[in-house]
Amino acid sequence: MPFQKGQSGNPAGRPPGSRNKAAMALQDLLEHDAESIARTVTHLAKDGNIAAIRMCMERLLPPRRHEPVTCDLPALDTAADAVAAASAIVAAVASGDLTASEAADLAKVVDLHLRALGSAAFEERLARLENGTAQEGDGVEWTHVQAPDVNRSLPT
Repeated sequence: MPFQKGQSGNPAGRPPGSRNKAAMALQDLLEHDAESIARTVTHLAKDGNIAAIRMCMERLLPPRRHEPVTCDLPALDTAADAVAAASAIVAAVASGDLTASEAADLAKVVDLHLRALGSAAFEERLARLENGTAQEGDGVEWTHVQAPDVNRSLPT
């Protein structure tokens, strides 16, 4: 029977957790002979085989992905503190304490914190507006702004 257009031949799909038979056989082979394979690779590495040395080193000392970075930043309590934090990050790059990529990642953290501060302040102002407790000087505008007349012709 031919397949229907737009319909899978196996709608249930491959069962979760199922594995390829060849991969399972190879893993069984490696599990049984892992010790002898490791000894052989170790002996080859000791004899100067560069590929074996590389394989051993990759297992003994895997490449580091992300290391923690230390940088003295000021407290980020207000949006104005972000400028001081950015200055501290730039100074750390200039002195060689941080790489450019580490500084970029750290600047993203500062920006995320700054956005969180802005969101919290916005929610606080909105709550005060909704409760009618907003006061003059807290960033809430009470004046009415006249919308521009869009039907008026523009000067040429």
